[in-house]
Amino acid sequence: MNTILVVEDQKSISDVVSKYIENEGYRCVVASNGIEALEIFGQNKYDLIVLDVMMPGIDGFEVLENIRQFSNVPVIMLTARLDESDKIRGFDLGADDYVIKPFSARELMRRIHAVLKRVNPTAGESQLLVYKNIKLDQKAMTAYKNGEAIDLTTAEYKLLLTFLKHTGQVLTREQIIEQAYGEAYEGYDRSVDSYIKRLRQKIENDPKNPDLLVTKYGAGYRFGGESE
Repeated sequence: MNTILVVEDQKSISDVVSKYIENEGYRCVVASNGIEALEIFGQNKYDLIVLDVMMPGIDGFEVLENIRQFSNVPVIMLTARLDESDKIRGFDLGADDYVIKPFSARELMRRIHAVLKRVNPTAGESQLLVYKNIKLDQKAMTAYKNGEAIDLTTAEYKLLLTFLKHTGQVLTREQIIEQAYGEAYEGYDRSVDSYIKRLRQKIENDPKNPDLLVTKYGAGYRFGGESE
């Protein structure tokens, strides 16, 4: 279970945020100011910090600067100020993301999920995914065909990883984009077809007659499962 430290001097905000965090299955610890945050952080291990910028005494920037002297824990900053220089300062000090107040708790949770996934994308998952003669080592971020490493682009690797996690399932283009590339994807959904074509060239014995990554006309694509 990931443990998240919330540093926020407004109790109304910290109560809502901590409730959402715990409802998502994380453990949450709250600090009401910067000094308390540094004391708490020094006593326990945390997987992520949600850190308010504007607090009395020691502000969020100073807290982050102190933490970065001995830890690379992911930090999401909360701020009510829209000044770009504040963001730049935070990122220069080592912040991983920024959320502007007022914000929705759902938005914050999406940011938390994204940062944790980016820091440890395979937490709780098997490091090795295998289907027939295709093997993917998530730790090494390398795929193999018949024991030989396959030269994949990042987009192709993410695509293969998604299919291996959903072996036998028919995935629409929209599902593939969401699972492989996330909501920030800015390409066209038809570009998935091009990625798949290139991936087939690298994993199929006969790319013109694929038996691993097959098209389900009118539905999407399926990796593995029953033969056509």
